[in-house]
Amino acid sequence: MEVPTTRRGVGSAPEAGTARERAKAARRRELLAAAAALMAERGFAGVRLEDIGAAAGVSGPAMYRHFSGKQDVLAALLEEISEYLYDGGRRVAEERADDPRRALHDLVDFHVDFAASEPDLIRVQYRDLWSLAPESARRVRRLQRQYVELWADELTRLGGDPVENRATVHAVFGLLNAAPSLPALPQPRLRALLRDKALAALGV
Repeated sequence: MEVPTTRRGVGSAPEAGTARERAKAARRRELLAAAAALMAERGFAGVRLEDIGAAAGVSGPAMYRHFSGKQDVLAALLEEISEYLYDGGRRVAEERADDPRRALHDLVDFHVDFAASEPDLIRVQYRDLWSLAPESARRVRRLQRQYVELWADELTRLGGDPVENRATVHAVFGLLNAAPSLPALPQPRLRALLRDKALAALGV
């Protein structure tokens, strides 16, 4: 199975429409990448909308063509990555419906790609989830719960207690999402380490 890269999911949409629409979508992706980097470094409270625009070469007023405000930027970052992870996880589960062990291997590969390639988003998620507006926070938490359940369901198909399996999945996410805090390693070594440890924790 080809595991989709996270960067295709965050702030992206199908490449359709006019050249102007495609250019606007590409600019939006650039702005979200700049926002993730700045918020990972300074925190949500320490970043202004103008700072994000400046980092991406856009004037402050021009930011409002893409976002209504800083809260809108944070919501886009965390909602879209949560949607990406859930949709990708669901696709894995559907493709491996007859083989839960293989499904878990593919889910690990999918999440390792996210954890190794998007450290800024992980830092923003852990630090600033609580800064989201209530409606956005509820949506993110719902998507995250659904993503956990995808993994837990596959693990339960192999046996064991569903509650314990759910706790195991949470522990595996803690391990994988610690990637930004680990000592610097070459990407291939980091991915192999995360994958091996996650599969060992899942018992597959």
